[in-house]
This record gives sequence, C-alpha cells and structure tokens, in this order.
Amino acid sequence: MSLFNREPQTPQIPVMYTEEQLMARLKFFIGICLSLTLFGIVFVVLYSLIFVTQPLNAISPIDQKFFELIVPIATFLTGTLSGIMLAGGKKEDQEAMLAAQKQAQENFEATKKAMAAPPPPPPPVAGFYNPTTATFTPQVVMSSTGKPMPVQPPQPEL
Repeated sequence: MSLFNREPQTPQIPVMYTEEQLMARLKFFIGICLSLTLFGIVFVVLYSLIFVTQPLNAISPIDQKFFELIVPIATFLTGTLSGIMLAGGKKEDQEAMLAAQKQAQENFEATKKAMAAPPPPPPPVAGFYNPTTATFTPQVVMSSTGKPMPVQPPQPEL
C-alpha cells in the first residue's frame, strides 16, 4: 500500500463515557493524588526522624511545630481517601446517604432543643443535706471585732 493509494478513513467518533465510568475515573485520579500526597508526608516525616540530628533529650522546636502541622493534614487526607474509596456510586447508596444526613440533621436539632432547656433539679436524696428542705434561717450577729457574722446552728456531737 503506497501513500497515494490510501483509502479514505472514516472520521473518528468521540468516545462518550457513562456517568459511572466518569465517577470511577475521577475517584481513581483523586485517590492517586491523595495517596501520593500522604506518601510524601510520611516519607518526609520518616526522613526527618531518621536522618536529621536531634537534641539528646527532646525534639527540636521547629520539628515539633512541623509535626503539629503535619498530623492534622495527614489525618484529613487519610479520612478523605478512605471516604472516596468507600463511597458508593449507586442510586440506592446515594439515597441512603441523603436519608442518613437528614436523620443526623434531625438528631442535631433535637439535641439543640434539649440542650437549650434548663436541666431539671436533681431529686432529693434521703440522708443528705437538701437546700429546699432546710429549716435553718441564719441570724447575723456582731463579732468581737465589730464585723457581722452568722450564728452557727447547733451541731450534734458525733
């Protein structure tokens, strides 16, 4: 077949992906990006622990601040990565997720209402001091220095 005797080619039809295929590709791409980021964080932390000279009895202050910054980032990336990998793409899964979110919102509203109401007073316990049943009314007398002082109720001997 020579260059001059070629048959005309039919035009290429663009490939159309379904919604599930696009979601699978998106999850794959996001998973790879987050995994590489998490791997990079772990690698940098391990490198700084193994190959960087530290003080004898403690970690250097700069490394301590670095770890304080890295720990929440790595935790967030791990949670996001697991959430993306576990997320379902089916309609039933999405409906169940929406129902769970609605139930969580209703629980949150009920909790807010319960927390806004004042707590009920504790029930009286027999044998213990209960301020609502006290019959003692203090009288104020003057002390030897001229300052007011309450009269002490009679104390039974033990």
